[in-house]
Amino acid sequence: MFVVGLLMLVAGTMAAVIAVLTVITYRRYRGTRLVTCPETRQPVAVEVDAARIALSAGLGGHDLRLRACSRWPERRDCGQECLAQIALAPEDCLVRSIVRQWVEGRSCALCGKGLDGVEHFGHQSALLGPHGGTVEWTSVRAERLPLLMRTHQPVCWDCHVAEEFRRLNPDLVVDRGRSAQRAATR
Repeated sequence: MFVVGLLMLVAGTMAAVIAVLTVITYRRYRGTRLVTCPETRQPVAVEVDAARIALSAGLGGHDLRLRACSRWPERRDCGQECLAQIALAPEDCLVRSIVRQWVEGRSCALCGKGLDGVEHFGHQSALLGPHGGTVEWTSVRAERLPLLMRTHQPVCWDCHVAEEFRRLNPDLVVDRGRSAQRAATR
């Protein structure tokens, strides 16, 4: 009886460890990544088959494969050499990590408020274009982000929402110059 109980305890512990390892691996490899395509030397957006690598990790393997690429379906049969970039630094090529690093330590281009990260309570930071329009980084194709990060400025969620409202409802917005605002606060 004791041996059977001990074996069940060991088996249960091993199953729990495998389950935790599987979940950790899945969470580590999910999400869109930005890598340089070895063939074109251009940024491409890829997604790892997180479920596959998580299950293989639970069984002691490391089966890293792509689930999607912005060059597919035309180049679906490529050798997936870009996986080496992901294997080397899985978190560094995540789009949200790239945006977080770009935003970190910067201020909103419109209100000057410090930007402390990519997401704050579900509110995404945005990009302010050279012509004044804003766009959430999550609505931009990932492979375009490096270019936009050179030509755009970061904007906080509040300013992005205000600018979007202003764009969609210009008849409901009254712009007051800085002098009118100062006079109103006196």
